[in-house]
Amino acid sequence: MSVGHMAVTTEPVVSCGGEEEDCGIREVLDRIGDKWSVLVIVELAKGVRRFRALQRGVPGISQRMLTLTVRRLERDGLITRTVHPTIPPQVEYELTPTGHSLTHLLKALADWSAEYRFVIAESRHRWDIGHPDSDIH
Repeated sequence: MSVGHMAVTTEPVVSCGGEEEDCGIREVLDRIGDKWSVLVIVELAKGVRRFRALQRGVPGISQRMLTLTVRRLERDGLITRTVHPTIPPQVEYELTPTGHSLTHLLKALADWSAEYRFVIAESRHRWDIGHPDSDIH
């Protein structure tokens, strides 16, 4: 970073404490940064869903990917899986309190995205014009 930049930004935007301390941000970003987790969380924010209803609520997700995604979210404590002893078994998924707390952050991110969507698109367009040989897209 430049000296001038360091003068402008004197405090870290995100701080986990000391340099050796790991606050878990990478793990959280890995989970919410994958292709499907946020969409599953958003769908479950609407209420309890059975597997097929959840799959219909997340267009494009395969059965296998939904299975992996809900297992990962369950492992992280963001959703619960309830199996009802019927024939065939009924499985329902719902957000835990931790999962619900994440929805507020996702809403803030969605609001920010909507507000700056066109600014980002314009900036990308200007950058692409200025760098016609770039393979960054």
